[in-house]
Amino acid sequence: MSVTLDNVSHEVGGISHIRNVSMTLERGSLSVLLGPTLAGKTTLMRLLAGLDKPTRGCVLVDGIDVTGRDVRQRSVAMVYQQFINYPSLTVYENIASPLRVQGRPREEIETRVREASRLLKLDPYLQRTPLQLSGGQQQRTAIARALVKGADLVLLDEPLANLDYKLREELRAELPRIFEASGAIFVYATTEPSEALLLGGNTICMWEGEALQIGPTPKVYRRPDTLRVAQVFSDPPLNTVPIEKSGTEVVYGGRVRAQADGLFAALPDGAYLVGFRAHQLELASGSGTRHGFAATVVLTEITGSESFVHLKLDDSYWVAVLPGVHEFEPGDHAEVTLDSHDLFVFEPGGRLVAAPSAM
Repeated sequence: MSVTLDNVSHEVGGISHIRNVSMTLERGSLSVLLGPTLAGKTTLMRLLAGLDKPTRGCVLVDGIDVTGRDVRQRSVAMVYQQFINYPSLTVYENIASPLRVQGRPREEIETRVREASRLLKLDPYLQRTPLQLSGGQQQRTAIARALVKGADLVLLDEPLANLDYKLREELRAELPRIFEASGAIFVYATTEPSEALLLGGNTICMWEGEALQIGPTPKVYRRPDTLRVAQVFSDPPLNTVPIEKSGTEVVYGGRVRAQADGLFAALPDGAYLVGFRAHQLELASGSGTRHGFAATVVLTEITGSESFVHLKLDDSYWVAVLPGVHEFEPGDHAEVTLDSHDLFVFEPGGRLVAAPSAM
């Protein structure tokens, strides 16, 4: 089975929510919709499911136009951010409910519920009701119900967003195995770049209703086509600084001069914008191909294993993620460095012109 969006747009009250999106999803694939709130992720899922109809373009299943077909006529299951279970039913009956609606034989229901519960580690809880479960167990129940339905297309709309950290990490680790075992088409929406990287598959980078870039997740992360894609796929936010390349010299922000080595060496002279992620900054004095910057500490957030150091450099604000505990005070001086091989270079219009060969 394949699902195709062919130049799909969706407008509500004259406001565009999805603009000219085209993609094809194949059986057994996982696609991550990555983007901030209001990027169009949920709207795109509703179009895939048949809950909404495109204003323009069409939806194809195995090459057949199903644009006007009701969601009840499609093989679709959806899991939402909220825990949606039947509170009066046991976990077993919650999982079995779509099979009973389909009129499946008792033996088949038993087999498929047991398979799904084993896959999602719910066997000890089958006779409990949802109110007797933790948040993670409730969400696993909702996912099991979607899987047992046997749908060809499974849509997960930020299903872990309401869970605490430990439960999120537990389910994130389990989901790739669950997806692989199912064989359906999975589409998973998230606002978190780390979640996209953990899940793998393909990433569809969304911004204001547009699919900016579609491709294997590591490739999109390592080589974003544009500045906007790099910003969507960076958390903490992407650090940026304008540069001017002239001969053997590069000037950062009109003030810091350095050798035009690393990625700068092959660039034609001119103005560019440099982008780099928080983990690419280090505390040190500049040497070799590492270019040094004097900064003022604005804020330090210590998580235990890492420190998030917010820095001010003239009119720019950067974030550095440093391993270990660093107890800076606001106003402290800090020397930070950036390797000229280890950054993204964009033309003024935002198109990528140079990127690290390995990340």
